[in-house]
Amino acid sequence: MCQWTTDSQRLILEHFDMICSSPSYIYSFALPISPSSSWLHQYYSAEFSQEIKVVKGVSAGWGSCFRTVSFYCDSSSLACWKDTIAVGFIMFGHITILNATAGTQVGTLTGHTSWIRSLAFSPDGTLLVSGSSDMTVKLWDMQTGGVVRTFEGQNDEIYSVSISADCTTIASGSRGGTTFLWDILTGERHHIIVQWDPVKYICFSPLDPKHFLSISGNKIWQWDTSCQQIAPEYEGSCFAFSLDGTQFVVCKGSAVEVQRVSSKETITRFCVPPDRGIKRCCFSPDNRIVALAVYNIVYVWDITSSDPYLLQTIIAYTSGINSLAFSSPSSLISESEDESIKFWQISTSSTDLAPANPKSAPLASAPVKSITLQAKYRIAISSHSDGVVRIWDISTGLCKASFQTPAKDFYQMGTHLTDGRLVSVWYTDKEICIWDTEKEELLRTVQGPEGYVVDLRISGDGSTVFCLCLGSIHAWSIWTGEIVGEVTEGMYVRQSAFLTIDGLQVRGRFSIHGTVIGWDFGTLGISPAQLEYRPRNGPRLDFIGIREDRSFIPKVQDTVTGKVVFQLPERLANCSDAQWDGQYLVAGYDSGEVLILECNCVPH
Repeated sequence: MCQWTTDSQRLILEHFDMICSSPSYIYSFALPISPSSSWLHQYYSAEFSQEIKVVKGVSAGWGSCFRTVSFYCDSSSLACWKDTIAVGFIMFGHITILNATAGTQVGTLTGHTSWIRSLAFSPDGTLLVSGSSDMTVKLWDMQTGGVVRTFEGQNDEIYSVSISADCTTIASGSRGGTTFLWDILTGERHHIIVQWDPVKYICFSPLDPKHFLSISGNKIWQWDTSCQQIAPEYEGSCFAFSLDGTQFVVCKGSAVEVQRVSSKETITRFCVPPDRGIKRCCFSPDNRIVALAVYNIVYVWDITSSDPYLLQTIIAYTSGINSLAFSSPSSLISESEDESIKFWQISTSSTDLAPANPKSAPLASAPVKSITLQAKYRIAISSHSDGVVRIWDISTGLCKASFQTPAKDFYQMGTHLTDGRLVSVWYTDKEICIWDTEKEELLRTVQGPEGYVVDLRISGDGSTVFCLCLGSIHAWSIWTGEIVGEVTEGMYVRQSAFLTIDGLQVRGRFSIHGTVIGWDFGTLGISPAQLEYRPRNGPRLDFIGIREDRSFIPKVQDTVTGKVVFQLPERLANCSDAQWDGQYLVAGYDSGEVLILECNCVPH
């Protein structure tokens, strides 16, 4: 009964929006691609095991992300108190209230006329304070949804707000560098602090209502409510108090330090990978975990000992994270520039284990740049943005081998196994590099084409490199580096198109209307013969709704009939590449995940 309840809750939350619009979605889509280790999948497997088998991806277990709530305008701030979430928006200046368990909307607060920059709950959750670009601060009653008081007079965009532990004072920081303290009962301004740099973040101590901190000019400042600086400022990009006010975390660059508030004693120190700097940080309610957002990645650390360890690395989005908050000791909520918030299940044991072979690639994956399906060898090969190449067994979903190449951060990359040799290609500085992946040696480089490169692939027989530009296709021999074919017929290549290669035949959506056409590069001469379009027997699958659809939900569609065959879980990030051979569908995602589906009898 416990397994049934847990699995059912995860299934419903992961597919919540689709189930609400069509309850039959549970049986037609959600159950077949539920984790094969789950009780639900095993119980219902007899009904759908002949249709879709999840070999890798969601079959490994329920994913970290169990709910995604998509919006149709940019959100900019988030605050959480127990089971209530407040989300502020750029357009219209409204605040949406969500239930933190199901992610459903339970209310809307309207009154601001511009961008909601900052939100903060009172310690008891009865009040919400908001700061806006309309140069006002509003205090809201969470029971009625009404405005208790509007504070005006700061005459600049409000970047940050906080409410004191005794609910008597509001602090607001502005773009112009001023910090105002407001009396909640009278609405009067008590004090003002004037600085040169914008006040990007401000927060009262949960224990001391007369003590608050702010960030201005990449420094952390400490103040009392008479606006007197009570300690020297120090470098820091973000900070956070624990919920009970006993601990404090401060971040500077990639370094993180957790301190005890009463004694200023350092509890622990650690570092996250250097990147664009830590943008947000927060404590779990039980003070056991610290979560940190570095651009689009969340690092989750267990800090219960002086030797902290990384619990999870979550590649949360393809764009930056604006806000981060725990709703429970095991649930983390993030809000991003991609118009959505995500709910994450936090594990109690580390999933970022060190690999057994120190020379092998780390398990935490960077975004997938390309995926290659080679069913005759029973493998799929993923190429990642950090230059890592992985070989997957498509029967078991296990990673057979991983290799590091020099192709880190290069935009286009592809890998292929041919005649027992694993060859990788990538594009950089107008050159195409051809690399023996296992021997770790450069085979050759060839001069790349002029113009923007959309895709780079190796032919099905492993003999040729194809380079797809916005208006042309070029082909080179892997072994000689000589050009063996060109198509320059003024086509238009869709950015979201997936290139299909069968031997030396190349197909894709090359016209502005998305028509599937192609060329045979195996013909004699430098000019390939154009292929006639022939619908294949059975469903011709493709991904839709990935970049064009604002919901960002990957769907698999029969492009002949236009029918959606099945829809993948929202928790998978944007699909960056996919290949289909009529039985296996392999897909690579910006989250670093690789999904392998075996479709024995895809429903029509």
